[in-house]
Amino acid sequence: MSYVSSYFHCVFSTKERQPLIPPSLQDRLWPFLGGIARSHDMKAIEIGGVQDHVHVLLSLPSILSVAKALQLIKGGSSKWVHETFPEHRLFGWQVKYGAFSVSVSQLDKTIQYIKNQEEHHRKMTFQEEFLELLKKHRIAFDERYLWE
Repeated sequence: MSYVSSYFHCVFSTKERQPLIPPSLQDRLWPFLGGIARSHDMKAIEIGGVQDHVHVLLSLPSILSVAKALQLIKGGSSKWVHETFPEHRLFGWQVKYGAFSVSVSQLDKTIQYIKNQEEHHRKMTFQEEFLELLKKHRIAFDERYLWE
């Protein structure tokens, strides 16, 4: 038996950062993302976002990479939205994402951050927030290629 503590604050946007997730869809989509996570032995500890992006705090099993976890969550949810809500035919996720490791001591703080997304984005755009997260986690980036 392996014992692993692997927490990630994952952030990904809608295609071209368009406002494709109205509150009525958020109410259905966020729980669905959690269901996809559960079905693949992940734990979605907190999920929240606004119309152009989502934050998911995930606990991953030892055998699942962040890339595979997000492929499953994004692919499964996009397919479900298209099949369930024909009026959201333009819905899609951007290919790129951010995934930031979270220590156990910072879980509560991260949960609160995700819960306060609506309020947070009255003051800051997704792009500003994402740049802040990259800098906070000391991830090197070239802004010329960041928003492709």
